[in-house]
Amino acid sequence: MSRLVTTDGREVRARHSIETDVVIVGSGPAGATVARSLSLAGARVIVLEEGNEARPEDFAASGVRAMASLYRDMGTSIAFGNVSMPYLQGRVVGGTSVVNGAISWQLPKAILDDWAAADPALADALPYDTVAAAEARIEERLHVHATKERIAGPKNLLLARGAEALGVAHRPIRRNVRGCIGEGRCLQGCPHGNKLSMDLTFLPDAVAHGARIFGGMRVDRVMTEKDRAVGVSGITAGGAPFEVRARRAVVLAASAIQTPCILRRSGLTHGPVGDGLSAHPGVSITGRFDESVKSWRGATQGHEVTGYRGEGLKLEALGFDVSILASRVPGVGRDFARRLAELDHYAVWGAALRAEGRGRVRPGPSRPIVSYSLTKQDVLKARRAVRVLGDVMLAAGATEVYPGVPGFDPVVTTRARMAAFEESGSLAASDYAMSMTHMFGTAKMGSDRGTSVVRPDFRHHVVDRLYVADSSVFPGNLGVNPQIAIMALADVCAARITRVD
Repeated sequence: MSRLVTTDGREVRARHSIETDVVIVGSGPAGATVARSLSLAGARVIVLEEGNEARPEDFAASGVRAMASLYRDMGTSIAFGNVSMPYLQGRVVGGTSVVNGAISWQLPKAILDDWAAADPALADALPYDTVAAAEARIEERLHVHATKERIAGPKNLLLARGAEALGVAHRPIRRNVRGCIGEGRCLQGCPHGNKLSMDLTFLPDAVAHGARIFGGMRVDRVMTEKDRAVGVSGITAGGAPFEVRARRAVVLAASAIQTPCILRRSGLTHGPVGDGLSAHPGVSITGRFDESVKSWRGATQGHEVTGYRGEGLKLEALGFDVSILASRVPGVGRDFARRLAELDHYAVWGAALRAEGRGRVRPGPSRPIVSYSLTKQDVLKARRAVRVLGDVMLAAGATEVYPGVPGFDPVVTTRARMAAFEESGSLAASDYAMSMTHMFGTAKMGSDRGTSVVRPDFRHHVVDRLYVADSSVFPGNLGVNPQIAIMALADVCAARITRVD
């Protein structure tokens, strides 16, 4: 397989300067989409990625090793608030698409309608038909389709069984894969190249039309002259300063965490940059089944329960490697050893919350400083999610469920007792072990320059030729997995850049 990266920052140890038409910061779903679209339109494009290139044969089976090599901060990024929540981001060519579960959802029309109701200018900027057409093109290229039963594995089929027993809507998850064999290693990087992440699809498409990908290049600042973006600067992995000057546009697509940090380090503090962070906090529980589950096998996330979406909850089967799964099993001493011996009987399912909470992001001395707190309503929703997850597990045949919340039974064996959790379970946010996924809104799009960072056409309100194309621009969270929506809006952004030129 030929190398995708044309310049490896680890090998650049002397000052480096280069010029292009458009420079894009970030090689994940947003950056790759803009790169592909602009390259096809004839622009000279450079994509800068802080992480390095990795190939399928490089991906380790160990979740811990994968975090060390493919994740930002070795998987230790934390948002601090009334409950501390880890969040995971890929730091590799292809971005988080390399290490996510490949879940593909279209942007719900109701969300676009809500955005337009709050800011009518967004109705013209993001027509539903335009967004839907972009999603259709993207899904065709990424071969998005529902998970097939033959590769789902027991953890996914059991979730379906539990939801069916309760009469709750559920379905196989639609994923961007081709030839998936259900090895369950999406979160470590697919060793067979069957997950159609950006490094295997949109970035090669862009390179085929002349784009260049630079890995190991950390962007620190946007360079401006007379209120116009003219390029970016930063440090290579080899320790050398670099500049990439752009004649037509600078596009930030570095994520809702990294993009506001770049803006603030650049002195571009106009509007609520770094404020308004929204997300999908998640809770999860573990259950034991008499039958063998082998939770580390089968499609990593292959089934979902959609029947609680009206409550702001979406349930998913989760897949971890053995080392991480072991950390989800309760007990100490002999009791823990006994459970480890039967590790193949445990399943972990999670619920993503469409939360009301908001947070903020600021650049720190070595990593972003992220704060985020749940509202009282969010905590009630988390409590409801734990109850529902346990209910579905028991309906699916689990013999034991472990809510993992202090002050309540460590082991639950009946649906009646699980129902009691919704009334007597803790209302302290810190009692819930949660993670934060799918971040949005830290460089919000809007027509009012006082309350937003970029215009409805993705241009910065103050600095010309500077665009933001990632989920930073989303006015709020979606309640569904956002990869396809991010790519669709990035495609619209690329069209705006082409039109301006």
